[in-house]
Order: sequence, then C-alpha cells, then structure tokens
Amino acid sequence: MFHSLRSLIVGCLLGAVLFAGKSNAQNTPNLDAQYSREIQYLATNEKVKQAFVVIEKQDEETIRDMISLTEILAPPFGEAHKGMAFAQKLHEAGADSVWTDTEGNVLALRKGTGRETGYVALDAHLDVVFPEGTDVHVRMVGDTLKAPGIGDDTRGLAMVLGVLKAMNQTGIRTRHDLLFVGSVGEEGLGDLRGMKYMFNRSGLNIEAWIAIDGGELGRIINAGLGSKRYKLIVRGPGGHSWGAFGLANPHHALGKVIDQFSTAAWAFSSGASSKTSFNIGRIGGGTSVNSIPFESWMEVDMRALEPGNLTAMEALFKQCVDQAVRDYNASGVDGKVDYELEPIGDRPSGELPPTLPLIQRTMAATAYFGEIPELGRGSTNINIPVSLGIPAVCIGRGGKGGGAHSLHEWYVNEDGPKAIQLALMITLAQAGMAE
Repeated sequence: MFHSLRSLIVGCLLGAVLFAGKSNAQNTPNLDAQYSREIQYLATNEKVKQAFVVIEKQDEETIRDMISLTEILAPPFGEAHKGMAFAQKLHEAGADSVWTDTEGNVLALRKGTGRETGYVALDAHLDVVFPEGTDVHVRMVGDTLKAPGIGDDTRGLAMVLGVLKAMNQTGIRTRHDLLFVGSVGEEGLGDLRGMKYMFNRSGLNIEAWIAIDGGELGRIINAGLGSKRYKLIVRGPGGHSWGAFGLANPHHALGKVIDQFSTAAWAFSSGASSKTSFNIGRIGGGTSVNSIPFESWMEVDMRALEPGNLTAMEALFKQCVDQAVRDYNASGVDGKVDYELEPIGDRPSGELPPTLPLIQRTMAATAYFGEIPELGRGSTNINIPVSLGIPAVCIGRGGKGGGAHSLHEWYVNEDGPKAIQLALMITLAQAGMAE
C-alpha cells in the first residue's frame, strides 16, 4: 500500500516537473522517466529501507554530532581542530580509513566492490565565516538550535556522518569507492582552497561530487557562480594633516577609484547580457584623524553568470584603478601615491547540463521525497568540479533555518532525517548498489 501511494506521489511530482519544465525550462528542466524508475527501484531494496529507519532512529545522535561540531570554531585557515574532531567521528562511524590531506581536508574511504573505478564523494565544508573569538556555544530555545555556523555548514557535516553510519549499520555495499569529506576553505577568503587542492593536486580520481550546503530541499545547484576578488592597496608618504597639508593622500585617491569604478561598473552591469555584480565590501587604513595616511585599502568582489562578463568586469576594474590613480596624481597634489592589486579570490564559473545522469538522479530522488526539484546557480564547493566538467551537484541540508553568516543563525530539525535519506539515495544511485 505504501509503495503504491509513494509511486502515485512521485508520478504526480514528475508531472509537475515536466509541466514546469515547459514554462521555466532553465530552473526546472525535464526529468527523464528512466531515472524516476531507477530511484523507485532503489527504494524497494530491503537494505535501503533499513537504512532509512536507521537514519530516523539516530536523529538525536545526529543532533548531538551537529552541536558538538558547531561548538568548535573553524574560520577559514583555522579548521584543524574541527577537522580532528570530524575525523574521529568518521573513524567511530566505521570508515575503512580516515586521513587529512596536506591542505587540511578530512577524508574517509568506504571501499566499494571494485567493479567500478573512480570515487563518488559526499561532502560538507568544515569552515565558517566567523573570526577567532566568536562565541559558538549552541543554545536551545524551544525547538530551535541557535549558534553561529549551526546550519552553514555544520548541519551538512552531521548529515555526512549520518549517511556513513546508516550504510555501515545495514551493510549496504556500492560498486564505486566512496569518499566522505569535510573540506576546508569554502567560505570567504578560503577561496575554495580545499576543493582546488583535491581536483588539481591530490591525484584522486574523482568521478562525481555531491556537496551538502544551502538550505531547503528541492533546490539543486548544478552551476557555479564565478567571482573575482581583489584587495587594492594605495600607498603614500603620510604626514601631519596640518603641517603636511597638500601631500598626496591615499584615502583621497581611493575615493576617486571608488567613484570612477562604481560609476563605470554600474553602467556595465546595467547593460550586461546576464546578471553581473560588483561590491566594495571592506575599506581601511590610516592611523588617526589628524594624520595623512600612508596606506589605504579596499576589498572588491565581482561576480557574473557568464565567464565573459566576469572577465570584462575585472578588466574594467583594473582600468578604473589605474586611471583614477593617475588622475589623482595629476591633480596638483604634492608628491604621488602608488598602488598594488592583490588577488584574493578566484572562483571559476561553469554549468553542467540537466541531462547529466547525476543531475537527473538528484532530481528524481528529490521528487521521490515529495519535493519539486529546481536547478540553480551558486558559489559553493562544486564550482571547481563543474568548471572542469566533472559531474557535481550541491543539495540542501533540509530542516528549517535562517540567519546564515550572522551571529543569530538558527536551525529547527523539521523533517531532518528526510534530508539525510535524500543524500543517501543520491549517493547510492550514483555509486551503484552492489548485488
């Protein structure tokens, strides 16, 4: 009876997906029925059914994992302590081997039957956006967990552990070897350093990557939003605001850069073929209100859906910086300022076709769990494999949450096990169940 009802629900959702695909093909493309059948067949496997039950029974344990990991602060480049704790939990969950690579990524191997080559990875990132000294103690207010980083992405780490535990407790085997990963450097100036290492220098033969990040179930990221980030440093001799009045002032020069760039960039983004953004996120420098600064700096973020637009925005930024500094130095000031451009972020863009088997399986599994799948773009760990043409998706961590990247982040474990069951189903579909 349950299976028949589930099939009816999936059929209705499939119809909704097909209909939505006609009106909004970019976000909700057609789902091939063969992948719906594949997922439904997988769900009839007795060990998979047992694993779903295990995930529900271990829900309180998953929350405990989530809390204990949240309370270990892990800013970018400071993930080591949290990584050691996560590695210990992977070992206790029954991984065949656990190690930390030279970049700080924590990886656990669960061996497959050896019938297929290449790893299938399930990943969440270790780092959070918060600096050293942030209070990350978890508070329970009613049914709500509150702490910086409780959702983004410590919930994802707990889900990775939940999938591994369920597979080991039920004896599920896969044809591909599996990697369970806690990656470093996803946030901010981390600049995806963990993923860049794994795909460019680790030597691992990774066939597919499944990342857990973001929020609601149903949203599936299959495209990477590219970004370029720079720190501009303007320098001058510095001096007293009265005694050295008229001396070239780095702050004044920086103001001219901001004015010229923001004007030109706004005109460019307004006429771009697709969304292209720019932002001056931080500025600083100077020693006192009555001192001409010897240094001024700002950090700039530029993003675009299309790689060509991002390249053009980057070129426009560099042109505006050079022109504004030259204009300032020619304005009659005493002496001159010079500048340095320091790259601080480079996230490649790219998009995988909806017809790719991993994306189709993710959509089909999402529909099986009662959600309408919607494809989208984001700046996540999958930017790296997507830019290389390697199958990758990023799925939500489920539950209810909000306040990401703020001190008031919160999470409510509403249907929490369902998100872990979905992650398991996608992983098994891609890695192949062994007979």
